[in-house]
Amino acid sequence: MPNQRRPAVLLALVAGVVTAVPALSACGVPAGRTRALQPAATHPGAAGTAAATGAPAVTVAPAPGTRGAPVTTEITVGVGGGVLASVTLTGPDGRPVPGAVRADGSSWVPARPLAYGQRYTATVTARGPGGAATVRGTTFSTMTAPGGARIGTGLYFFDGATYGVAMPVVVEFDTPIPDAAKATVQHRLFVTSDPPQPGAWRWYGDRQVLFRPRVYWQPGTRLTVRAALGGLPVGGRLLDTDRGGTATIGARQLFLVRDGDKSLSVYRSGRLVRRFPVSLGKPSTPTSSGTLVIMSRDTSTRFKTSQYELTAYYAERLTWGGQYFHAAPWSVAQQGSRNVSHGCVNLSLDSAHWVYQHSRIGDPVAVTGTPVHIDPGDGWTVWDMPWSEYVQGSGQADPEPPGSLAGPGGEPVTGTIRVVL
Repeated sequence: MPNQRRPAVLLALVAGVVTAVPALSACGVPAGRTRALQPAATHPGAAGTAAATGAPAVTVAPAPGTRGAPVTTEITVGVGGGVLASVTLTGPDGRPVPGAVRADGSSWVPARPLAYGQRYTATVTARGPGGAATVRGTTFSTMTAPGGARIGTGLYFFDGATYGVAMPVVVEFDTPIPDAAKATVQHRLFVTSDPPQPGAWRWYGDRQVLFRPRVYWQPGTRLTVRAALGGLPVGGRLLDTDRGGTATIGARQLFLVRDGDKSLSVYRSGRLVRRFPVSLGKPSTPTSSGTLVIMSRDTSTRFKTSQYELTAYYAERLTWGGQYFHAAPWSVAQQGSRNVSHGCVNLSLDSAHWVYQHSRIGDPVAVTGTPVHIDPGDGWTVWDMPWSEYVQGSGQADPEPPGSLAGPGGEPVTGTIRVVL
């Protein structure tokens, strides 16, 4: 098992940042449901006016005259006796700022961070059951740009990519996030799936938060992500920037590694398509069982430890601790019969090449029968527990009935690695 340490932050960033708030789901939506934010149309009414009897009561924040507001400020709206009709935010140039209302209606979210040291005016319109309108407004100023280093963020989500059905959304930080700030950070993370599929965020330690759906993504799903973190105050410092993009989920595929018969089986849409002999970790460096996810893919990578140094071809990372699929021509004689690796899944050169050509980042990998189990957070281990357990660490309510995760044929895939194929 190559002793390659996990990087401080995954700076595998999308090529560009989305410039409009997409139809997203926030952690304020129960169970992380992927519901759309609703676009807010503009309204020409003047702030502070009131409609006739029957008009709703409206409150708006930030309060008028607020100074030093973060550039992540949202327009919070309370409506009594009616519904929110529109929110308009204009900057110092008088132009409207694009944005959208959260699905729960609690606030309006600008599509990008506001500018530092600028004055903004928000106008909110609500309508009562009979159509009577109330218009309220507020004017506030954002904080001046502070000096000092920002907290670095990373988003492992490439714009335009195609991922496997187990792909989580991975957000990382180069500085630990205090427990008291995690809910605030999570509230600024948005995921939309089309078609809609419920999911939730979960923290793994203080520097990584991941989102997964309740069951594997449906093939063909279109995912849009925004980590709206630029300028968010955390522990006396600000987070560095917004990140986001849109990607597609590919075909339903599972890689199943069995220690019992020393094999790697490839299932596509529930059907076995290939099976290869493998050698797993020897007793002193065993391979970890668990439900894992392919995290990265390289035609070659250099493994360097205190015991050895070598170049491995067709290397696909499964854990931070150094568990990979890779070609190991030196162990072909043992593949299918004896475990001799340092923890990786060893294949012949031709087998590893085939697996590399037919896999993608985000494909699920179930490893069974080895003497040790994967540690939570050693890789993208979001699928290595049932949904009912996963959401307990999400900070979100769960209106969905608890259930097992679904494998490529709809079979249960849980933390105990019960896979029926």
